[in-house]
Amino acid sequence: MVTRRIFEFDPPDRFVAGAVGQPGQRAFYLQARKGGALVSLGLEKTQVAALAERLVALVEELRRRGVEIPDAGPPKDEQIVQLDEPVSEQFRVGAMALGWDGERRKVVVEAQAAGEDEEAVEIVSDDEAGPDLVRVHIPATEALVFAARAARVVAAGRPPCPLCGQPLDPQGHICPRRNGYLH
Repeated sequence: MVTRRIFEFDPPDRFVAGAVGQPGQRAFYLQARKGGALVSLGLEKTQVAALAERLVALVEELRRRGVEIPDAGPPKDEQIVQLDEPVSEQFRVGAMALGWDGERRKVVVEAQAAGEDEEAVEIVSDDEAGPDLVRVHIPATEALVFAARAARVVAAGRPPCPLCGQPLDPQGHICPRRNGYLH
């Protein structure tokens, strides 16, 4: 049995989502770096989008409950950074969890490796047995900046079809709203 690896970044020097490749063939990654330690996690575009949306929703809920969190503002162009090279996937993300550490006033992002059993995708404890895990602790304003960057990474792909919302290829696509005709 292989011992579980838990990578803790509290706080990271850098925590970003990025993509490698051309639109339509991109591979998506989360990267966390602290000093010389760098972890790259492979995940799906939909997971990046969901993480960005959930981070914004978490911060909005915290504000609704009276937690004072300053606005982060839109990320500056120089803040939209590339992934650190070389991008070497540590593991593929199966499950993600978000939390709030009220005592330390930080958002906690956890990403767990996908297991062989796709049905068991809940985050488990820090026991020695289980899938590898990356845990990142960031202030709420940095979570908002991360979410804005991640949304830009997701949006930088192929434009959506105005009829069905599926990605448009340069040669078109078979659109269900056009009864299977190319759009």
